[in-house]
This record gives sequence, C-alpha cells and structure tokens, in this order.
Amino acid sequence: MRHWSKGAALIGLLLASMGVAAAEKLTVYSYRQPFLIDPILQDFTTKTGIEVEVVFSKKGIAERIKREGRLSPVDLVLTSDFSRLMEMVDMGLVQPVNSDTVNNNIPAQFRDPNNQWFALTSRVRNVYSSKERVGAVDLNYEDLADPKFKGKICMRQGQHPYNVSLVASMIAHHGEADTETWLKGVKANLARKPQGNDRGQVKAVKEGLCDYAIGNSYYYGKMMQDAEQKTWADAVVLNFPNQSNRGSHINVSGVALAKYSANVDNATQLIEYLSSDQAQQQYAELNMEYPVKADVPVSKMVASWGEFKADDLPIQALADNHAAAVKLLNKVKFDL
Repeated sequence: MRHWSKGAALIGLLLASMGVAAAEKLTVYSYRQPFLIDPILQDFTTKTGIEVEVVFSKKGIAERIKREGRLSPVDLVLTSDFSRLMEMVDMGLVQPVNSDTVNNNIPAQFRDPNNQWFALTSRVRNVYSSKERVGAVDLNYEDLADPKFKGKICMRQGQHPYNVSLVASMIAHHGEADTETWLKGVKANLARKPQGNDRGQVKAVKEGLCDYAIGNSYYYGKMMQDAEQKTWADAVVLNFPNQSNRGSHINVSGVALAKYSANVDNATQLIEYLSSDQAQQQYAELNMEYPVKADVPVSKMVASWGEFKADDLPIQALADNHAAAVKLLNKVKFDL
C-alpha cells in the first residue's frame, strides 16, 4: 500500500479538474498506525478491487481537512480515540452514513445517533498496580481521589484524549461539581506532574516512582510483546475498576465519513468492511483491542486478562460531556 504524498494529492486534484477519470480508489486520513491499518485495508482492496490511499498523521487531521475545504481528497478519517471523532463532528467535517450493515454490526452504544461516526474498537482505561508493593486491587476510579493514595499515582496529561474521555464519563455519572472535587483529589495524589505516555506510567511503577498508574488495556499487551518493555508489564497487575458497580470505563477508536467525500458508496463499503467479522478479528489480534461487534472473540492474550464488567454508558454521553471535561481539567489546572 502506498502512503499518499502531498504531490500525489495535487496531481489527483489536477486530473479531476481536467475531467480525467481516476482509478477506483479511496483516500483515508488516519491517526491509527500503519502496522495496524495496512493489513486490514489491503484485504479490503483484495476483496473489492477498490484501492485505498492513506495519509498517516499523529495530529492535525481536522485542521488539514478544514484548510483543504471542498478540494480535500479525503473520504474517510480513522481515529485512535473518541475525542478526535468529536473534533471532526464539532468542526462540521463529517457527513452521515446510511448502512443497515454497519448498524447491524455496530451496537447502538458504539455509534452516533445520527450516524456521523462509528466506533471500531474499544479499550479499557485500566488501573495498574505494583505487583511487588501492592498486588491486585479491587477499586473504583472514584477511589483515586482518596488521600490514602497521596503520592502514589502516575498518569499522562489530563488533557490527553484518553483522560478527557475518562473525565467525561465521570461527569456523566456524577455531575460536574463532584467530578471537579474528584479531579482535585486525584491531582493531589499524583506522585509527579502528569507526563509521558501510558507505557511510561507503567515503567514508572516498575522504577518505584509510584504504586498505581492509569493506562489503556492494549498497551499492556504491547509491552508484553516488547523485549525491553516486558519487564515493565511483568512488574504490574492489570486491574479493572468499578467491577462492583457500573463497570470499567470504555474508550474507542473510530471512523467518520468526510463531509466532501466524492466516493460515498465506496467509502460506505469500507466502513462496512471495517465492522465485519474479518476486520474486527484483525483489530483484536493485531492491537489487542476489544471488537465492538459482539460475536467476534478477543485475542488469546486479551482473553488471558480475564472477563470484566464494562460500563454500558453510551459513547454519545462522552461526546455530550467532552467540552465540560476539558473545561474542568483547565479549571483545576490538572497538568500544572
């Protein structure tokens, strides 16, 4: 699969303006990494004959599409988290997808009521604990604000999309006032200023900087498969919070159809494929995520972590509380 350059994009636009027919293809802007997306998209091309050109980026996709406007070549956007889906919706850069296949494959909890976005995978926001100093724990996210955890928690920046999603879920369950109090308590319990990525928090637990860390479930699997980082994973226990009540917080990756896509039918085919058993199984095996399609099994490694109760809060509730979550994180100066 080729990764489309700016030059290729301009050539495509020039050919289109001259009335030259292009080969049947789609253009995807993706936050998701090539190792995960390329095999799935290659299988789609083999099955349908529709070529897929991909532009990978770590940031700024929404701003790029807005800048390109009606001349943008993008048909679909793949995101690694829910916040970036909401960014696309809030900026008016998406259009609805009407597909019974997609709606049958993806439960209502994991799609927009107006069909403007669809989750493709889910992951848990776990609490890791030191295997040596703490062991397995039965706790709630709410407990992390308890003074008994003072100086014992490590986490990445609160404004990172993964944590914004968690805060949005807390607002959905408890309201803004109680969530603000909770955020102040968690901040007071941090062992260091929020920094690094999810894997860096687990490393900090291994090094004794803290006893607890917050991180997504699939990073545990990634560390287990990395020769250097396996020692980090071996030093912690993967805990699923809130098992005696609402269940563990779920965040998602997803897809949206770009507002000015000129290939809606083919783009819809790709979304349908991404929600299919075959693609969902690839997501599960390649990135150790949880499929959103109910009848697709998790990977053997993920299954070894055990069953858990997931929060059944509709993902739309995270969208509804996203702006409030960002506001609260700023108000309490969480990352300062």
